[in-house]
Amino acid sequence: MALSPLNQRRWRNFKANRRAFWSLWIFLALFALSLAAELVANDKPILVSYRGDLYMPVFRFYPETTFGGDFKTEAIYRDPAVQCLIRTGGLEACWDDPEGVMADAADGEVAGAAVEAGWMVWPPIPYSYSTVNNVGTAPSAPDRDHWLGTDDTARDVLARIIYGFRLSILFTLIVTSVSSLIGIAAGAVQGYFGGRVDLIFQRLLEIWGSTPGLYVIIILFAILGRSFWLLVFVTILFGWPALVGVVRAEFLRARNFEYVRAARALGVSDRVIMFRHILPNAMVATLTFLPFIVAGAVGGLAALDYLGFGLPSNLPSLGELALQGKSNLQAPWLGFSAFFTFAIMLSLLVFIFEGVRDAFDPRKTFR
Repeated sequence: MALSPLNQRRWRNFKANRRAFWSLWIFLALFALSLAAELVANDKPILVSYRGDLYMPVFRFYPETTFGGDFKTEAIYRDPAVQCLIRTGGLEACWDDPEGVMADAADGEVAGAAVEAGWMVWPPIPYSYSTVNNVGTAPSAPDRDHWLGTDDTARDVLARIIYGFRLSILFTLIVTSVSSLIGIAAGAVQGYFGGRVDLIFQRLLEIWGSTPGLYVIIILFAILGRSFWLLVFVTILFGWPALVGVVRAEFLRARNFEYVRAARALGVSDRVIMFRHILPNAMVATLTFLPFIVAGAVGGLAALDYLGFGLPSNLPSLGELALQGKSNLQAPWLGFSAFFTFAIMLSLLVFIFEGVRDAFDPRKTFR
């Protein structure tokens, strides 16, 4: 679908802002990488060949009996015995000496091993965000196996950053989108109709704004338990008034303009006047506040995780990584990893929304 001349000018203005344009591409690349986190960092192989058949453990559940094991629970693919079963076609001797059997199979000393040999394709990072690698001390410094080291429970830091980045961005996009829609609609109604409607809404906002959000989160989590969607709901519940004030001011200013009066005289409905004629002119001031809302959503999630009132403990959390950096000062890679992750993520988001704001501003021109 072709863009209108106005949107084409906005896109040209956005591309002319080189910092915002390149920040958008870098952010999209990082976000796409995090969306495919299961293919980048996982303790399950992407592809397994066993006795001529292909399996994809990343997407499907396979019991250990599928590969000649004894248990009907999911195969632990990092177990040397399971790896031996896959690579040798299910030899029972794998349970006694898996490394020796695999070495003999590689030398061709095991009968039928060359015919039934299997293989596995692992992700670049063979650890998921919850994989515990009980080898050595924890936290351990960065090395060839763990590029950013491990945390105090022997989990790979880079894997947790990839999954935590995806969760933080999805949380931010959901909260920002829904709270902005509610805040813009409420501010538009207040500013356009004014009078008693505006007065009642303002008093309700004063009461709602004085409600202690952190206490509500603590109470709800104590009753219902911690969950991602509950945290999203509560954050939206207390975050939507952020845009009400600026949208209300723009509608109060524009509702008496000549083109609005002319539209009313022609019988145009209030809904069309509000969202087709006035709202586009109010978008510049609205978009000015979006970087702060985005940064606030990311920082709010990290702060709640840092305090222990955020995401459930079984989910990857960047705020929990920052807490580990504070608790393990002898492991500086934890603090540096959390700091640079937040710095890069927030900088890219702020630069992108600054470019969007300038692109919607008719007074801004770029060469």
